[in-house]
Amino acid sequence: MFFRSKTVVVPVAPQPRADGARVVDDSLPDGMKVAGAWAWRILAVVGVLVVFGLLIIQLKDIVIPFMIAILVGGLLVPIVQALVRRRWPKGVAVAVTLLGAIAVVGGLVMLIVWQVRVGSADIQSRSITAYADFQDWLNVTFDIDTAQFNDYLAQGWKTLQENSSTLWSGALTVGSTAGHILTGSLLALFATIFILIDGKGIWNWVVRLFPRKARPAVDGSGHAGWITLTTFVRVQIFVAFVDAVGIGLGAFILGLPFGGFPLVIPIAIAVFLGSFVPVVGAVLTGTVAVFVALVFLGPWQALIMLGIVLLVQQIEGHILQPLVMGTAVKVHPLAVVFAVAAGAGIAGIPGALFAVPLVATLNVMVTYIASGKWRATTRPGLKEAIKQ
Repeated sequence: MFFRSKTVVVPVAPQPRADGARVVDDSLPDGMKVAGAWAWRILAVVGVLVVFGLLIIQLKDIVIPFMIAILVGGLLVPIVQALVRRRWPKGVAVAVTLLGAIAVVGGLVMLIVWQVRVGSADIQSRSITAYADFQDWLNVTFDIDTAQFNDYLAQGWKTLQENSSTLWSGALTVGSTAGHILTGSLLALFATIFILIDGKGIWNWVVRLFPRKARPAVDGSGHAGWITLTTFVRVQIFVAFVDAVGIGLGAFILGLPFGGFPLVIPIAIAVFLGSFVPVVGAVLTGTVAVFVALVFLGPWQALIMLGIVLLVQQIEGHILQPLVMGTAVKVHPLAVVFAVAAGAGIAGIPGALFAVPLVATLNVMVTYIASGKWRATTRPGLKEAIKQ
């Protein structure tokens, strides 16, 4: 009788090869290997972003004024360059451009203040009358007396304060005191001046911080991002102008008076300036327009004004911002919407303000580096920056 012995296979751990080649463990499926390789890389990137975000939060009083200066520089640098091409001295071009911008913004604000001071007494008396008429209407229509109305008003204000803490947190943390606001304004002003005077020199210094082999890619991506940023600023001005014209035209149609002057101009200017502050700016300026219509014209005209404000804001939020802005800065409209929402949720008003330009600039810079265009094109003057 013959017996056939069974061969027992004992798994042996993979031994390192003599030539030092990498040994691949075949016990894991390919999907798990790919997932693991992506997982640790994603965790590393998220970790770097978290550390970078915490650093920005700690230095927010410096970072936010500097980012504001970059946005302002994106608007004013092309003007300075145009004046220099017309053989203006660089210092004169910078001074004229900066003082002109301050004069325009200050003039618009002073015009609003002047109009408000002219009609302050009239609007105060009309506001008291409108408030009393509204309470009488509530008492007659819904049997709500003054005490109940005041209780409802207090409850609504308390709810608004509780729900708006996230929205206002960014603004309060940026400058909770007048000293913080003044310091931030001065930092933004000085940073803007230096960007207008020697922006190219500042950028060359930044490029020299990177290794020499990476400097062409960094320089090319930075210039691509700068073009996108200047485009964003111009489109944002266009969006604010459309908002101002839309709501101002609605006020003109309703014929709002104000101290003997039509209210179209101050409302349009307030909407134009407020549109540069996402989320809060458009809401506040629209609320002012509706309130003035309610006080001077009555509830039905106020409802019409509210409809006009909502229509203009819907056009801005769903057409101008996603389509026009997204096309101009080469970002998908859905990304624009979610970028503003995420920025507002993370950092409040500053986050909503910088979300779209930051996402658009980073998108263009990463795309430029990934395309490899920097290998074939080198900006004049970069060779000197690389050698230093």
